[in-house]
Amino acid sequence: MKRKKSKSQNRRTQAGNLSRGGGKTLTSYTVGALPILDRIIRRARIEEFLREYLREDQRCRIPPSRGTIVLLKNYLTSREPIYGVSEWARRHAPDQLGLSKKQVETLNDDRVGRCLDRLFEADHTSLVLATLTHVIKEFDVSLDELHNDSTTLTFSGDYEDASERLKPFGKATRIITWGHNKDHRPDLKQLLYTLTVTRDGAVPVNFDIGDGNLTDDQTHRDSWDLMCQLAGNPDFLYVADSKLATEKNMAHIHGRGGRFLTVLPRTRAEDKAFRARLSQDEIKWTPLCQRTTSNDQHQDEVSIAEDKAVTRDGYRLLWFYSSRKTELDVKARSKKIFRTIRLLDDLQKKLRSPRTRYTEEEKVAKALKKRLSEGGAEEWIKVEIERREQEKFKQTRPGRPGKDTDYRKEVKIRFDLVFEVDHTAVARSAKQDGVFPLVTNDNDLTAQQLLEAYKRQAGIEKRFSQLKTDYQLAPVFLKSVHRIEGMLCVYFFALLVQALVERTLRQGMEKERLDHLALYPEDRKCRRPTARRMIDLFEDVQRHELSGRGVRQPLRFAPELSRVQKRVLHLLRVPLAEYLD
Repeated sequence: MKRKKSKSQNRRTQAGNLSRGGGKTLTSYTVGALPILDRIIRRARIEEFLREYLREDQRCRIPPSRGTIVLLKNYLTSREPIYGVSEWARRHAPDQLGLSKKQVETLNDDRVGRCLDRLFEADHTSLVLATLTHVIKEFDVSLDELHNDSTTLTFSGDYEDASERLKPFGKATRIITWGHNKDHRPDLKQLLYTLTVTRDGAVPVNFDIGDGNLTDDQTHRDSWDLMCQLAGNPDFLYVADSKLATEKNMAHIHGRGGRFLTVLPRTRAEDKAFRARLSQDEIKWTPLCQRTTSNDQHQDEVSIAEDKAVTRDGYRLLWFYSSRKTELDVKARSKKIFRTIRLLDDLQKKLRSPRTRYTEEEKVAKALKKRLSEGGAEEWIKVEIERREQEKFKQTRPGRPGKDTDYRKEVKIRFDLVFEVDHTAVARSAKQDGVFPLVTNDNDLTAQQLLEAYKRQAGIEKRFSQLKTDYQLAPVFLKSVHRIEGMLCVYFFALLVQALVERTLRQGMEKERLDHLALYPEDRKCRRPTARRMIDLFEDVQRHELSGRGVRQPLRFAPELSRVQKRVLHLLRVPLAEYLD
């Protein structure tokens, strides 16, 4: 009895027969992780909301909503510059991009740029709010705890026209200018990028773009108000860094029935008073818990101060001591001291050089101040500038010196540095190692629950890291300033899709009781798979089509997927047919 051939076997046989004739063309398309990403994008209904909020132009061969989705898929998989998107699209199967072959051929950087124009023109706050309202229901994302933080995005180029607000399409642009740069690039102009994510999977739920010189403490009230609209009520824990801990910010949230958790700044009087008591050994600590750090490599023993305290505003104040933070503080201080000593050694060599340019004490003091600031260890190093007279005897007349030669004495003022580590200051600082204060208006959560909520702030740092490494966002260069805001909106959707992929995959692993997947080279274990790792796993997946004379419809040859790839599709609830059909 003959076995019935499968569809794929029939296609291969047919292709072998056709390839014997002439005029046949075999075309290979990259598929990669596009079917997976497309499924998440469709579930999130991102294109539908783009179509609703972006002004469509009937003359456009590619609608702005569809062009934005193409750009989104590019950012997720390849991160090509705008001028390289068209070439990238030609390597991929048109149907996976939602385009026809003719539309792919007409795709260029100008059409992509016009999509960014429409995004800038649109009300992307309302666009994001509408999209996230659906995403939260569709993916059952919890909003019980939200984390907010900001970073700076640096830009290459002068951007002279960005120093004042322009109004393309009747909408004011943000100002790209200098400010406190968190990437330690004071030489570059910047924008402030604010992000809010959930505790549940670190899913981004809001973003905002501010002027380059905008301070973080001015962003929290608007962000919190918007999160109330999204959640439908103020009953969520809003976690942020010390910039939240201003009188106006905390009163705004507390007065509207909200809950917050933040770090008390070092500038507050309560902080100085506690540390003064700490240096006098007046603080008693009680063991609170033992925890494992997020990378599972270190154990952390945490204690809490016995004395109950409140801020001058009447909010709950808790002081913690962390053994792991103590280790990190010691390393950080040693690193700063070593770096500062190296900078001072370098300055000292320049001062002692016969051709030194530092001949005035004012210049020496300025150079010393600069190096102490760069090193960051000014409080732990004693430095003095020594003034020295250097005598030199010179012949009064030219010629070979002899017994009757007359000499005149010349005195030059030289400067030198004398420095050493201030061990008393180091010991005083060491008493404060590992200590940090948290302030909250929540009186129901335990100290350990508040600590764990604060530690989950690392989730938003991971999103910023992905923004600048995976997507290579900084530094940025675009000709049109207003298009930058459109581009940052696309990057927000990229972070959203990436977070949903990771969350869905990890939930699938938990449901299947899998503690790892073999996603690393040589089938090494991956316990917490990321979207980037999943995308790389499918990077080489291709689809082939045979067309030409004698072929009514192109023959499509589906890719052969590995066991691990099929397992990932199963965990993500992506039908295998998305790749085989």
